[in-house]
Amino acid sequence: MSRVHKPKAGAWIRFAVVIVYPIVGLVYRARWRGLDRIPATGGVIIAINHVSHMDTLVMARMTWQAGRIPRFLVKNTIVDKPVLGAIMRGCKQIPVYRGTTDAAKSLNEAVLALDNGEAIVIYPEGTTTKDPAQWPMQAKTGVARLALLAPHIPVVPVGQWGAQKVRKRRFRPRVEASVGPAVDLSRYHDAEPAGEVLREITDVIMAAIRDEVATLRDEAPPVDFYEYRA
Repeated sequence: MSRVHKPKAGAWIRFAVVIVYPIVGLVYRARWRGLDRIPATGGVIIAINHVSHMDTLVMARMTWQAGRIPRFLVKNTIVDKPVLGAIMRGCKQIPVYRGTTDAAKSLNEAVLALDNGEAIVIYPEGTTTKDPAQWPMQAKTGVARLALLAPHIPVVPVGQWGAQKVRKRRFRPRVEASVGPAVDLSRYHDAEPAGEVLREITDVIMAAIRDEVATLRDEAPPVDFYEYRA
């Protein structure tokens, strides 16, 4: 499948594409819906549900095929690994240091990237879903904080399904992603980042993601988000 657009990419990104592209093709049969809803240019926040550790590779390929170079917000423990970390740093992925004084730096770096017209990819849940039925669960509020810091940037919800099936040793299971229209957050543009506001924005974004997952699963989604407490 050819890309919707063809952005300029550096050596590290092209190296990653050479690795990721065939791996996803060998492991899965990938199908996308609504790739044209991801803007061709300009800053964009791509918010996705998380069902498997493998789905990061799948979503990287999807974003690349949409014609954008993905910059993921990833756990710092991944970026700190010897070999994988070198690739992550070379591709300018953004480490997230939770619960530390460096936590705000991740959001500031993401905002700078958005202002420079880049595509930030974020898993609002922060980890793979713990919902027993694998629906998107209640997310952390980082995506809302980012949206408030960059109110001029569209937040595009993506629902994905199928990447988790590889754990069941199925041969090339189908993995699908559905891109929804940008979430309307205009009523929050002048809002202060209070706890209640952050939770409301996060839930609005996650509801849009959940609706896309429901179209892929052809099922009615749950009314409430599963609350996971580590």
